[in-house]
Formats: sequence, structure tokens, C-alpha cells
Amino acid sequence: MANTSKDPVLVVLQLTGGNDYLNTVIPYTNPLYKDYRPVVGIPDNKVLPLDDKVAFHPAMGAMKPIYERGDMAILHGVGYPNAPRSHFRSMDIWHTCEPTKLGTEGWLGRATREIDPHKENVLTTVSFGPALFRALTLPGVPVACVDNLDTYGLLPGVSEQRQRQRILQWFAHMYSPAVGSGPVMDYLGQTGLDTLQGADILKNAPKMYSSTIQYPETPIAKKLKGIAQVHMANFGTRIFYCDHGSFDSHSNQHGMHDKLWQDVSAGVACFFDDLKEHGMGDNVVMLMFSEFGRRARDNGSGTDHGSGGVAFVLGEQVKGGQYGEFPSMKAEDLEQGDVVPNHDFRGLYSTLLEDWMGLDAKPLVGGTFEKLAYL
Repeated sequence: MANTSKDPVLVVLQLTGGNDYLNTVIPYTNPLYKDYRPVVGIPDNKVLPLDDKVAFHPAMGAMKPIYERGDMAILHGVGYPNAPRSHFRSMDIWHTCEPTKLGTEGWLGRATREIDPHKENVLTTVSFGPALFRALTLPGVPVACVDNLDTYGLLPGVSEQRQRQRILQWFAHMYSPAVGSGPVMDYLGQTGLDTLQGADILKNAPKMYSSTIQYPETPIAKKLKGIAQVHMANFGTRIFYCDHGSFDSHSNQHGMHDKLWQDVSAGVACFFDDLKEHGMGDNVVMLMFSEFGRRARDNGSGTDHGSGGVAFVLGEQVKGGQYGEFPSMKAEDLEQGDVVPNHDFRGLYSTLLEDWMGLDAKPLVGGTFEKLAYL
């Protein structure tokens, strides 16, 4: 459990769209990398080496110091067997921990219920973005959902009604292909709209916040600044969730992937600098993940949907370094052209739930899975 007297806090940053593992933590000394990626491969003179085997993408410079000071764990080969390579289905699996059937409960919705079983704090879990992420959904469990903390609740007669309608429409749009509009609308009618009751409290967070950290004017930096503001307001929030993307780099990957990682890295670096400045980072851990990696070989100007991916866990309490094995890139070891995952994502969750949040992971992730000792 957390080595701090404060309640442990988990921040999840979802890299939506299928982040390219091999161009994020680059096996730059493996000759197969260059063979497989004549177009999208990153030249040796541009990568940011972490050791003699792997390197960060050149746009991840702002995050490299976090790794170097030992506050980042890189988890290699994360995924699950028989990946469907579908955005909707794969993200649904990550959100519900149900790889063989359609799940109805979000893993962090279950965690929220365990943390606050009597619903004493409507801000136990806060979602940043226009939609309520399925990982957070569980009938009867309130989750505060806010799109823009700076403007939320500041437009009389507009914020409440229009914000609710917008979230409802986004939620239905994102998930109706996977579960149909009926269950989505039913869920929102019963629980989803009730989760917005924390907005009146949340809108006070920016008024209570002062910092010398200058966040970039990017969507992900604004979300992370909002998370920092709510965390520093001491509202008792234990779980934060946000996303950035899309990382779906089928074409024109150079430039696209660069900008995505530049924005994420700068935002994440500012977030942790902000927490450190205020002495508020010792009980915060961040998980960064994507629903799948991408094919080992490029397709000309991009990469197609793959399987094995990479996850990151960051924070002052993290035992930094690399965990798990980088999957084999040998042609005979690939499955459908993908590197094969060797660490089940439910093991990743289990470590965070048990060794950080102090919860029993088994009922939350649906079983017992190998954990890695990065906490």
C-alpha cells in the first residue's frame, strides 16, 4: 500500500486510438526494427536512449527526466491473449476486464464502490472529458464528469442543461457501436446524469489554485492542470481519469505521432512539476496505457492495429525502471504481424489496486494475475 500518511490517489491517462509501442519505447539497436520500418522508423541519431537496447521517441524529451530520476516504470508487452484489434472491443476489454464477453461494469467503477461504499463523497472519482469513460461506470456509483474546469458552471442557465446533454450525446456516440443505444441510455437515465452533482464543488477548484508552472495550451495539458487543481483543493478525490488522442496512426505517422507525444510529455511533465512545487505529489501515481500497440511492420506511411503494447506508471512512490520483457520481434514469433503481449493488463491493474490503492484486486479485475513489483 502507499508509503504515505495521505490517501493514495490514482490518475489514469488513456492514450486513445492504439499507441505505437515500437515507436514509443524504440528497440533502436535491434536490426529488425529498421528492417520492418523503412518509412516510419526513427533514425538512431534522433532517438532518446534509455539504455543500450531501447530509447524514447524524440518527442518524449519532457518525460525523460522523470524516468531518469527513477519515478517512471515502463511495462513492456502489456495486453491480453487473442486481441481483436478493434478500437471499440479492445477498449471495452480494458475498461471492464472482460476479454471473452461483453462487460457491464467498469473496473474503476468497482474500485470507487469499494473506496466509498456509502457514497459519502460525490468527488471520490472525477472524469475529465466530454464523455464518461466506461472504466468508471457502475450503476449506483456516482462519478463527477467535467469537460472544462475553467468554464464549468460559469455560464448561468447553460452549463447544467447543455453540459449534461453534451455528455449524454458523447457517451452514446462513443459506446453505442459496442453495446447498443438502449443500455447506454438506460444507464445514463439511472446513474450517469446524477454523477454531475459534484460540479458545484468542482468549479471552486481553480479559485483555490495558484502555481508558477506554465502548462502548454493543449487539450491534454488543460485536463492535467484541472486534475492538479482538484487534487490540490483537497476534495478527497481518489481516482482521476482523462484521455488524449487519437493515436490511430494508419497514415502520415511522422508528424502526427510526434505531436501527440510532444503534447502528452509536456503536459505530464508540467503536472508532476506542479505537484512537486506544492508538496502534493507523494500520494499520486499515474497510469498511462493504450488499448493496443501496432503492427511490427509499417504500411508505407503509418502502422495498422496490433496487439502487444506498452504502459507507464509514474510517481514519486514508483520504483522506476523497466519491467517485463520486450516481446520478440523475430518473424516466427509474431502473431498476425504483431509482437505478442507477455504481461496481462489485469496484472497491471492488480498491482495498482492492491499495492497502491490498498484494495483486493481479484473481484475488481475478475481473477488473479501476475503482478510486477514497481510499487
